[in-house]
Amino acid sequence: MHLKKLIILFLCLCSFAVQSQNEYKRWSDIIRKSDASWFASAEAKKIAENVLLYQRDIGGWPKNIQMQQELTEKQKKDLIALKKTDAETTTDNGATCQEMLFMSRMYAQVKDERYATSFLKGLNYLLEAQYANGGWPQFYPLKKGYYTHITYNDDSMVNILNVIRNIGDETDYYSIKPSKEIVEKCKKSFEKGIDCILKTQYKQNGVLTAWCAQHDEITLAPANARAFELASLSGYESAKIVLLLMSIEKPSPEIVTAVKNAVAWFEKTKITNLQEKRVLNDAGKINDKKMIPTQNAAPLWARFMDLETNEPFFCDRDGIKKKSLDQIGAERRNGYSWYTDAPKEVLKKFPDWAVKNGTRVGASEKKIVNYITVAQDGSGDYTKIQDAVYATPAFPYEKVTIYIKNGIYNEKVRIPEWNTNVVLKGESKENTIITFDDNFSKIGLGRNSTFYTYTLLVEGDDCSVSNLTIKNTSGERGQAIALSVVANRVKVSNCKLLGNQDTLYLSGKDAKQYFKDCYIEGTTDFIFGGATALFENCTIHSIKSSYITAASTPEGTPFGFVFKDCKLTANPEAKDVYLGRPWRIYAKTVFINCEMGKQIKPEGWENWSKPEAEKKAFYAEYNCSGEGFQPSKRVNWSHQLSKKEVAQYSIENILKDKIAKWYFL
Repeated sequence: MHLKKLIILFLCLCSFAVQSQNEYKRWSDIIRKSDASWFASAEAKKIAENVLLYQRDIGGWPKNIQMQQELTEKQKKDLIALKKTDAETTTDNGATCQEMLFMSRMYAQVKDERYATSFLKGLNYLLEAQYANGGWPQFYPLKKGYYTHITYNDDSMVNILNVIRNIGDETDYYSIKPSKEIVEKCKKSFEKGIDCILKTQYKQNGVLTAWCAQHDEITLAPANARAFELASLSGYESAKIVLLLMSIEKPSPEIVTAVKNAVAWFEKTKITNLQEKRVLNDAGKINDKKMIPTQNAAPLWARFMDLETNEPFFCDRDGIKKKSLDQIGAERRNGYSWYTDAPKEVLKKFPDWAVKNGTRVGASEKKIVNYITVAQDGSGDYTKIQDAVYATPAFPYEKVTIYIKNGIYNEKVRIPEWNTNVVLKGESKENTIITFDDNFSKIGLGRNSTFYTYTLLVEGDDCSVSNLTIKNTSGERGQAIALSVVANRVKVSNCKLLGNQDTLYLSGKDAKQYFKDCYIEGTTDFIFGGATALFENCTIHSIKSSYITAASTPEGTPFGFVFKDCKLTANPEAKDVYLGRPWRIYAKTVFINCEMGKQIKPEGWENWSKPEAEKKAFYAEYNCSGEGFQPSKRVNWSHQLSKKEVAQYSIENILKDKIAKWYFL
């Protein structure tokens, strides 16, 4: 019996080992995604022998090699014979740079000096391959044809510069530390590379725009590559170039100018009326690509754009420009990336970069970059948040960021229904504070006065709020809302929502709202309303004994308020706190994997003098913890979810909407 168990355990371990070995099938994934400890394994050491064999004596490696594949003895002999040659050594498709990273990760775990030597030979190869003007060819030693051009294609030069910079800055990214002489060489090499990038930025009618995938190594002009890769402005390669420039600390005025002009070009050339549809065969491979006209589609950029008109074009192997993807043959149509969304990352990071580097967005540029700064000291575009909201366009196609610098903004702010796609972003959660003191009695507009008491009101769909404190300072004077959200697809993250009764109101027809990493405090019913709302990793703090939630979920709505991985805390005087009561009888509130303090009453829930709610409301918990989690003492009409039931409470199900995964945007 004991032997049988050992055999089963051995088979399981073998199975695990095979599974682990095959987890990443692509060479690049093995390098970047494997755990650090894996590089000390026998499997890693075996692969390292292959990598050493593939490296030529000149220091570079060939491209598109799956180096983890086992070699025959003949293949090993052939590779040894090739080492003295410079056959196909390149930086294209990540070659050389990625093998250097592999050797660094190996050396960090196994102090085999062959790994360090291999890395340093690769570094010397990169330094030797650089042109005097700062650029790099695709192949070195030089190979006849377009391979001699300065190559931004597939991020080749950006990859090299990232390696060179890490060495020059003496970071800990690589485990192998070159000599001071090499470090100084890398610093100069990086400066030359950036200078080359600035000199190759294409001017269109005297205005800086973007870059081509290849530039002539002598004239620096845009250049052709393969027959279907004509000289053009590149939506893909330009994105990584700009991100590299934006990553430079204390950028020069020339770098700032280059970035701003490139961003303006990205805004000008984005495509928002097309969506790529990929048709797959039974094997899961792309059978066909089609561009479908779609209103308000997520932005795309063409890989190739005309140097003078910015119009996208497409080529077959005959090198003849075509205006649409469906005009070229299936082989090139499906075997090449003609569109990209890479510049989205640039546009996402640009607003913060602009503020950090003192490039205030002037009035003439707002329409281009969709960015407005609010600062009380006058250094922004406006001193009041509401004035910035008034300045945002109605129903814009792209996000409009209102960046709020630190300060206490004593104002009542409304983002109207027509101001969709607004990003309200504070400089810091602790020091960017929106505050007002309206309450039910002060408003005095009758029985519905509560809904006018907000400090911040969000009515526009597809808005996000982050890094802010939103506070109603009226104190215990009845209902007083800090944040009111009556819109769909609204995300609130890293915010503090402070108030007493009715701190947070959530509503809107079929509205879905997402709260992540927030601190929310109050007294009575301080999270209330009829929206579907997911709270993740939030702290829910009760100031006194009362009720946390008061949902008014509409009948037939699958989810109401869902709290996942939240922490329920309280002031010392708050000793008897209910999880919730039904504002309307179909209320739904669920707590999953939450930590509940001792302030939570054993019965958990209350019916608000509505006996019918005990049959129609849905209150539930799953796998919670803490002194306040007493499932056996809960009211008998509440529920403890099963493992099968809780599987339905995924973020995808709760916040499902026609806009795919909007909550990650």
